[in-house]
Amino acid sequence: MSSESSPTWRERLASPLLWHVAGFAILLAVAVFLAIRLGMDWAAMDSHSSDVLAGKQIQLKALELETAPLRGLDGRVEKTRDQIQTFYKKRIPPDYSQISTTIGEMAVASGVRLTRVQYAQEKPIAGLTEISMDAGISGNYPAIMRFINSIERNQIFFIVRAMSLTGQQGGLVNLRLRVSTWLRPADAAASGIPEAPSPDQNSPDAAAAGKEGE
Repeated sequence: MSSESSPTWRERLASPLLWHVAGFAILLAVAVFLAIRLGMDWAAMDSHSSDVLAGKQIQLKALELETAPLRGLDGRVEKTRDQIQTFYKKRIPPDYSQISTTIGEMAVASGVRLTRVQYAQEKPIAGLTEISMDAGISGNYPAIMRFINSIERNQIFFIVRAMSLTGQQGGLVNLRLRVSTWLRPADAAASGIPEAPSPDQNSPDAAAAGKEGE
């Protein structure tokens, strides 16, 4: 009986249908494996792409933050330039004559006496030339304070650099004062350094006499 069954298995193994079924099963297994592998690769690529996209978005945001101060810079530069020109017109004197006249007028109005004023011209820096004034003034304390306040509040841009007490007698105080202002380089070169104003012309008595004469 076994001898009769042996050819039957050989026939089955030799049957094309069996090999077709086996081949289909192998191809199906390979297709399933490739599908699973493709899905895993796709998921990995999608995750990597998301990471790359997130990184680019972070870089873009950083660039936006870095360039934010530069937005509208041309408008701010033009506005700053206009403000500088306005400052020059209103607070920078045109020549030495206006500086000297203004100092003398403030001395008369405050009631102090200018004993001397020496001018020094510095080198031009950033489009302006610093003019230093070393002045000696005398008067009582209220008059001196009025003079200093008038310098600091004057429309011309004055800066008080230093003050030192040089003497005191009775109610009068002698003070040394260093003040700076600025001229445009061309104006500083065109106008000569003025001489010290006459003390008599800046004294309170001279001011009173001048008013009586008017």
